[in-house]
Amino acid sequence: MPHPQPRQPGSKPFIPEIDFNVNPFMAFWEVTRACLLSCRHCRAEAQPLRHPQELSTEEGFRLMDQICEMGQPLFIITGGDPMMRPDLFTLLEYGVKKGMRVSLAPSTTPLVTREALQRVKDVGVARISFSIDGSKPETHDAFRRTPGSFRRAVEIMELILEVGLSLQVNTTVSRHNIDDLDALAELVASFKPAMWSLFFLVPTGRGQRDDVLTPQQHEDVFHWLYDLSKRVPFDVKTTAAQHYRRMIVQQHRAEAIARGGSLSPQVQLEVSGPGFNYDAVGRAPKGVNDGNGCLFVSHTGDVYPSGFLPISGGNVREQPLAQVYRQSPLFQILRDPVKLKGKCGRCEYNGICGGSRARAYAFTGDYLAAEPCCVHQPAPKPASVGG
Repeated sequence: MPHPQPRQPGSKPFIPEIDFNVNPFMAFWEVTRACLLSCRHCRAEAQPLRHPQELSTEEGFRLMDQICEMGQPLFIITGGDPMMRPDLFTLLEYGVKKGMRVSLAPSTTPLVTREALQRVKDVGVARISFSIDGSKPETHDAFRRTPGSFRRAVEIMELILEVGLSLQVNTTVSRHNIDDLDALAELVASFKPAMWSLFFLVPTGRGQRDDVLTPQQHEDVFHWLYDLSKRVPFDVKTTAAQHYRRMIVQQHRAEAIARGGSLSPQVQLEVSGPGFNYDAVGRAPKGVNDGNGCLFVSHTGDVYPSGFLPISGGNVREQPLAQVYRQSPLFQILRDPVKLKGKCGRCEYNGICGGSRARAYAFTGDYLAAEPCCVHQPAPKPASVGG
C-alpha cells in the first residue's frame, strides 16, 4: 500500500465520516506491559519484566493487517513502555509502510535517547506523545513516583523539538494537580506541541477513586479548558471526559444566543487554538467513547473497548479483530445509547456524550450506569398528550 500523500504544513487532514458500528477511529495496541516506572495512576499496573505471552512480531504484523482492513484508523502503539520491546522499530516500520497513521507513546525513561527519537522520525511515525503531570518536579515526580522524572521529561521533549517530531503532551488531571493547571499550560506551550491531551483520571489499575475530581471540579476544569483552547497555538483534546462535549455544545449555544443567532447543526465539539498546525493524525469526525470508535488490544491479544474498561470482547488469537469489534455483544451494547442507564439514559446529550463508560464501570461495576462525575441534570421530557 502506498504511503499517504504529504500535506502542506498547517492544512487539515481529510478524515472521512466513519460508521463506528463498522470501524473505529482509533486502535491501540499495548505491545508490552513492561515498564521501568511505577506511576501512581497506571491503568496497566506495569511490571519491570515482559510477559512471556506477549503477541509476537509476526502476530503484531497480522494485527496491523487486520487494523488496516478496518478503514485504517489512527494506530497508537502504547504500553507499559513500548521501548522495552526489542522489535519496536520493526513493528513501527511495518505499520508505516502499510500507510498507517502511527503514533507512539513511550515512557519517560533513559531508553528514550536522541538516537531512538531520530529512528522514530526516520521510520515515519506521525506523532509521538509524552506525559507531564505538573509544572514543577514536586508535583510531577510525586505523581510518577520516580525522582528525576520531571527533569527527564523536559529533556526528552526538548530533544523531540530538536529532532523535529510532531509532539503530543499528555497530562492526567487529578486532585494532585488541579491547582497547577495554569502553570502547567504555560509549560506545555513552551514545548510547541501539536496537541495537549488531558486525561481525566479513571480509577482503574493503580488509579485510586480518591484521586478523581469531583463532578463540580470536572465542570470547572472543562470551562477553564474551553477558554484556554481558544487562545493557545496548539490543539486541545480530552480523554475519558465525554461530558466535555456536552459543555461545549452548551457554551456554543449560549454564545450564539448572545450574538442574537442560533446554534449551527454542525457543532465543532472540541476547539483548536488560533495558530494550530494540523499533522497527519487529524481529529475524529464525531465523539469517540469506549468501544464506540475506539478499541484496545492488550499485550496478550485481548480486545477491550478502551485501555480503561477492563472487560474483554474477545482475543485476536482466537477471532478476527473486526469480528470482535463489530459483533461482540459487549461492543454492540456500548454503541447503543438507548442501553444507557440512569440520567445518561435520559440525557438529551447522550448521542454526542454518553459519559465515560470506563469511569461508570470503575465506580459502580456497571459500564452502562450513569457517568458519576457529571453535574448536568437532563431536561425533563415533555409529558405525552393523551388521545
